[in-house]
Amino acid sequence: MNDIQLSHINKSYGKIEAVKDINLSVSQGEMFGLIGPDGAGKTTIFRILTTLLIPDTGKASVCGYDTVRDYKIIRNMVGYMPGRFSLYQDLSIEENLNFFATVFNTTVTENYDLIKDIYVQIEPFKKRRAGKLSGGMKQKLALCCALVHRPRVLFLDEPTTGVDPVSRNEFWDMLGKLKSQGITIFVSTPYMDEASRCDRIALIQNGSILSVDTPANISASFSRILWTVRANDMYKLLADLRAWPLTYSCFAFGDKHHLVLKEATDKKNLYGYLQMKEHENVLIDTAKPGIEDCFMALLGDNVK
Repeated sequence: MNDIQLSHINKSYGKIEAVKDINLSVSQGEMFGLIGPDGAGKTTIFRILTTLLIPDTGKASVCGYDTVRDYKIIRNMVGYMPGRFSLYQDLSIEENLNFFATVFNTTVTENYDLIKDIYVQIEPFKKRRAGKLSGGMKQKLALCCALVHRPRVLFLDEPTTGVDPVSRNEFWDMLGKLKSQGITIFVSTPYMDEASRCDRIALIQNGSILSVDTPANISASFSRILWTVRANDMYKLLADLRAWPLTYSCFAFGDKHHLVLKEATDKKNLYGYLQMKEHENVLIDTAKPGIEDCFMALLGDNVK
């Protein structure tokens, strides 16, 4: 049985189409990632699934319940952690957690086993106000509050945005432990490197789904050779590579540029072009494509 089902979902804000004909299904106990940049439509999908928005057309269900008709049932079955920290800033860690437990007619003690591994990391500061916490601690508190009633499905909308890399990694480790307890996890992120932590992912841009598959299968679908290129003047290098008639796509990737060509060529031909453009200390190599490379390729195919 699918815990999440979206069928031909459309939602617009005035003339802006936020999501267009979205079809997705998430199995029980699956960790599913919605991967895309800001403005891609991720938050709109989350708000529809958590009964905060009504779609213009199409149907959505969570645990078999319709998000419009059965919204009261769904709200008691899910945990939701929105992208922006939304807990009570003037309440302490302990007070926030007790409040959310009370809202769902439960207690922290009753479901402590579920949040214990997370809560023990912030428990020494339980008297501290939420507004005074670091980004990583806020993240852990918000996750505890979303779990305190033992939800069947956990919705996490960009939970690691603005959090340091160490805390991001710790957070995904915690999600892995929650998944092992049978909780279905639906998570969105703009960070392509986090996609590999999911069972399956959907790549989304401009309100449309580009691809749905396992991270490994999406990476394996990259059919062209990926080149990495460096030189002294990286800005000029990017402009020259994009102007080369053989270039299919080129974008900055850390301290290198990732280059995909329209047709096969050898390193000597590429190097000769860059010498003609007077680039110095040119370094050219091939690389294994990642999720971000696949995303850019899919985006390019849709544009072209």
